[in-house]
Amino acid sequence: MTYKRGEVYWIKFQHQGRMIYRSSGQTSRTKARQVEAKLRSELAMGNFGILERKPAPTVSEFMSSRFLPWAESTFSAKPKTLSYYRNGAARLLEYSDLANSKLDAAHGHAAGYVAYRQARGLLVSSINRELQVLRRALRLALEWNVLERAVTIRLLPGEAHREHVISPAEEQQYLAVASPLLCDVATTLFDSGMRPEECFRMRWENLAWINGRHGTIRVACGKTKAARRTIPMTPRVRAILERRYKLAGQPAEGFVWTAPTKSGHIEPSTVKKPHAKALRLSKVREFVLYSTRHTFATRLAPHVDPWTLCRVMGWSDVKIAMRYIHPTEDHVLAALSRIELSGTGDKSGDSAIEPILPVRSTGTLSHSH
Repeated sequence: MTYKRGEVYWIKFQHQGRMIYRSSGQTSRTKARQVEAKLRSELAMGNFGILERKPAPTVSEFMSSRFLPWAESTFSAKPKTLSYYRNGAARLLEYSDLANSKLDAAHGHAAGYVAYRQARGLLVSSINRELQVLRRALRLALEWNVLERAVTIRLLPGEAHREHVISPAEEQQYLAVASPLLCDVATTLFDSGMRPEECFRMRWENLAWINGRHGTIRVACGKTKAARRTIPMTPRVRAILERRYKLAGQPAEGFVWTAPTKSGHIEPSTVKKPHAKALRLSKVREFVLYSTRHTFATRLAPHVDPWTLCRVMGWSDVKIAMRYIHPTEDHVLAALSRIELSGTGDKSGDSAIEPILPVRSTGTLSHSH
């Protein structure tokens, strides 16, 4: 039989009491079946040598000869993704026990690698990103028939995630003490739901002052095709961008958030210290700027249908919303109260109970849907 795992079809059948299980290396079911037929024919003719595997290469050998060339050819148009794989591989190979181990024994050195990186003060999230590079390499080795069976690499628990939803009160406290640049950037993120990178790369030629009620922002590039979208401005985003537009001399093109960086626009490093300072001064629960995207999605979700939400957020699948929308405790309690009332006095049935959807929205979002 053939079945799909990821993008590649796999072959599985039994021959003389032995289960044959391997990747076809094909993304087409028809070609995968041809590979299976050829394999069955070779076995029927007594060519059992085709099941013999060469000794697994070392992690270092596989990274340099197969994995990094794959990354360079696959992500040549995505420099940040390519840099992620290159840097991750470089860090993994710094640990000699892992680099010199056989690929099928790499999992046995994962714990030692974690201890090695933790001794250098790395955060759990940073170590997990490197382990994910190793995990991807091992999965590719399985698809390419370099490995006979899957090798499991477990990530560390306790990683700080971005799911925190900032309350309106926390937002006000944070913005009140943020630097002028950070205040403008964070407000734009709170009211647009853009990814920070999309906001940092915003250009004047992608703003339309007369479209919609308050103008629109066109996201011209992104991580997926769905990321290219048009977002309505809220009144306070309009005010921020108009002010910056006038101060910049009403340019016809160029970056909105200019900075003396290699890219010409602000980068995460530009706002890293101001963000840390604003968190310290405001005394709100710690969050990363990407949490503004979760916050926006959670506030907007009760007011639009799933398809509109995907369009605004730049998602290709409504399932992604499950990772971004987080009902607050107040909203859950309110929903439970409605259930109790329905059971004691309201005879209209379940249809009278509203879905448990995330949180109240702020007034600033009323123009964005």
